[in-house]
Amino acid sequence: KTWREIPPLHYSEPDWVALHKRPSDPASLFEPLTHKIYIELPKPTIDDNIPDTGRIVRELRKRLKYLSYEIPLTCLQDLFLKIRRSDWKITVTLFGRNGIGQILQVEEGNTVDRNYGVALDVGTTTVVAQLVDLKTGKVIGIEGNHNLQARYGEDVLSRIAYVCGKGSLDLLQKAVVENTNILIETMARKKGIQIEDITSMVAAGNTTMSHILLGLMPCSIRDDPYVPTVDLYPPIRAKEIGVHINPQGILQVLPSIASYIGGDTVAGVLACNIADRPETTCLIDIGTNGEIVIGNNEWLLSCSASAGPAFEGGDVKWGMRATRGAIEKVEIDDGRVLYETIGKVKPRGICGSGLIDLIYGLAKNKILDIDAKLSHSLKEKRIVEGENGLEYIVAFPEETETGEALTLAQTDIDNLMRSKAAIFAAIKSLIDYAGLSFDQLEKIYVAGGFGNYLNIEKAVGIGLLPDIPRERIEFVGNSSLMGARMALLSNHVYEKAIAISQSITNIELSKFALFADEYMASLYLPHIDRERLFPSVKF
Repeated sequence: KTWREIPPLHYSEPDWVALHKRPSDPASLFEPLTHKIYIELPKPTIDDNIPDTGRIVRELRKRLKYLSYEIPLTCLQDLFLKIRRSDWKITVTLFGRNGIGQILQVEEGNTVDRNYGVALDVGTTTVVAQLVDLKTGKVIGIEGNHNLQARYGEDVLSRIAYVCGKGSLDLLQKAVVENTNILIETMARKKGIQIEDITSMVAAGNTTMSHILLGLMPCSIRDDPYVPTVDLYPPIRAKEIGVHINPQGILQVLPSIASYIGGDTVAGVLACNIADRPETTCLIDIGTNGEIVIGNNEWLLSCSASAGPAFEGGDVKWGMRATRGAIEKVEIDDGRVLYETIGKVKPRGICGSGLIDLIYGLAKNKILDIDAKLSHSLKEKRIVEGENGLEYIVAFPEETETGEALTLAQTDIDNLMRSKAAIFAAIKSLIDYAGLSFDQLEKIYVAGGFGNYLNIEKAVGIGLLPDIPRERIEFVGNSSLMGARMALLSNHVYEKAIAISQSITNIELSKFALFADEYMASLYLPHIDRERLFPSVKF
């Protein structure tokens, strides 16, 4: 199964953080990346005959505090006509950085109500975008699709190998730009807005995805000593890489931390406010490349583990994103499988939260043993011999949208176990490196593309998350998208993102001797050291 076989569907990701509703958050300093100012210019006279540009800057200085202003040639070329056609009433779109106000465009009349931005999560498996009204801060649209780069490799290492082995960076960049443009155009069409009114975009992705989006060679990321080309990305004009917003619009990519810890992790730290809290908290971002951050307002540690796309619907025969028709909740009771789908329709696959529920249910009902293996010896009518070994029937053909039995094969279970082992081993290794215990974590934030549901109890039960009091574990959804939106709506937050990226100490797990042992111990349900690490799990 490849990603190309899955038809594009609407992405039903919950919007967990509304920026304008969190006045205590630093992001409440509402200062969007780009903003519009309506000005009425005094007409020139013999006593006031400064150039048109000087007239604009003079009015802007009365209302803004930039030290200087820059006006590109594209604005100058038709400025004469625009000003006079509009009777000297114009709207100026600005982008500010380092005390300099860059004038992106000049429009006739008052267009301040038509200013939009895009927050973009460039995931290895999935690309998700939000359309945001930059005047109010309100999210007005959300769409997502599979990353078209998957045809060149399922994970970042295989994509780097493709780029560097065949010299085909352009192909992968065009793929993710196509993803982005499809999402933007879909949202704009649904909301009836013009592409030209989208004046800025903030993107968050891992270091490889950020490099490829900007057309930067990622080859050195995979090789020791794992050095990216850049960690602090410059703001660019959208037209430079072919993104379909206003051609003069600004695209800002959030800064990276290390080769395998990127702007998506920085965004997660922003969204969960980890760097501002005195208590020690943890962010676990469960994705194709699982990232972990532990720390507080004095110190921050990070690491990453290649978990694979299993919890995002990849490497699982009937796996899919959290979209309409995905099974998101599962209970197994006396041989019956009870499930709920997104949209309350017939199932067409199973998403990450459903897979966690299913593994837990199989283990609790003794259908899976401690090493996560199905057995023919069980008198279980749902266990059948499939093309590649034993399979468990989740939904019979008459129940599904496709008319085929929806199953979970032993090979699927093996992939899920490898993913969960990589995530937990990374968490445990980072905790050990910091000299802490899980009990010392005040809060664990769990991020990932699970849709609007994740059963924390069951995630702990299969050994994916640490066994601590459940009220201290919170599912926050797509934290990468949240952080990107926060930076889109506040220059202060973007500056904070830079500070976070430069203050985190990254730990390379490949150099951490105990990680391999932790990984092997985590390949069991819930863990080989169950009594010590998972004392509350009872099945």
